Amino acid sequence: MSDEHNHHHEERGNVLERELIRPRAPIAAPEPPTPPPDAGSEALAEALKSSFTIVKWIMGILVLVFLGSGFFKVEPGKKAIILRFGKPLQRNNAELLGPGLHWSFPAPIDSVQQIPYSQFQSVKSTTGWYYTTPEKEATGNEDPPGISLNPARDGYAITGDRDIIHTRATLLYHIEDPIRYEFEFTDGPRAVQDALDNALLYAAARFKVDDVLTRDIARFQDTVRQRVIELVDTNKLGIVVEQCQVQSIPPRKLQDAFDGVLKALSTRDKLHNDALSAANKTLADAAGQAAGITNSAEAERVRLVQSVGSEAKRFNDLLPQYNADPSLFVNVLLAQKIGQVLTNVEDKIYLPERADGKSRELRLQLSREPLAPPQPANP
Repeated sequence: MSDEHNHHHEERGNVLERELIRPRAPIAAPEPPTPPPDAGSEALAEALKSSFTIVKWIMGILVLVFLGSGFFKVEPGKKAIILRFGKPLQRNNAELLGPGLHWSFPAPIDSVQQIPYSQFQSVKSTTGWYYTTPEKEATGNEDPPGISLNPARDGYAITGDRDIIHTRATLLYHIEDPIRYEFEFTDGPRAVQDALDNALLYAAARFKVDDVLTRDIARFQDTVRQRVIELVDTNKLGIVVEQCQVQSIPPRKLQDAFDGVLKALSTRDKLHNDALSAANKTLADAAGQAAGITNSAEAERVRLVQSVGSEAKRFNDLLPQYNADPSLFVNVLLAQKIGQVLTNVEDKIYLPERADGKSRELRLQLSREPLAPPQPANP
């Protein structure tokens, strides 16, 4: 009992000791009184709040304007490609954007490139043409030709017979593969022009100068066109050639000499054509005369054959009568003929054969006296 009491007493002592040792919480100081509100601070806060609201609206409007600026229109006859950071989004022709309204991210994220898909494009090759400018050529004030050709300034082409000509061409085409044409070549039109330059020099080297300038102009032009098509297909330029027009002239310094040759050729061709015309006319006349003679002979032949045939038929029809009684047939036929011959004869004298077969003697008084005219009746 005494032990429990002592133990209880020790626990109470320990509790009092811990209470005495534990630090007490500091006593909080009284809060200072709240100052009255400042009118200037409240006005500044309201102004800042209004400014932030205006800035938010402006930023919202700018975002809408920024997004709205991404709308673009593709014109008829064109197709568009969207470039995102310089890389095309469309991978093939089927994905190209057709005419109409479209949207993309505004620059600098996206950029739009429109390509004249169905419109004709044109390039000109002047690699074989003398130096000039469009303005001088249009006004006719070109510089006169020099004493000789200046290779550093004037273009030219060498023909197959080692003559020199000036030649140029204009090529019309349309784009068939815009992605390849625009993005697989540094300069698509320049690649087409290089092909046209090559075609002009290639064709000129395979023709004689007279053929290029006078005799075979159409075939020379067609050779240039076929060569361009071959190069376009080989290099896969993504275009379709529509038309190729070629113009060729002799060196300007030798223009008079070439004109003289052309005049001589023209005279020769005229004389040759006149001779051919005369020969054709002579042959035509002879053929007409031969045809007329042949036709007349054929008609005469037909007529004679028909006449002989009809005579043969008539004799064949009379032959049975003659065979039956030749003497009677001869007398009947003779009487018919005499009747036909002597129809209009005034005096008819008929001398039959004598029974003894001797000939009869006939004496005619041809100068007999004319008959006296009838006397008028007495009054």
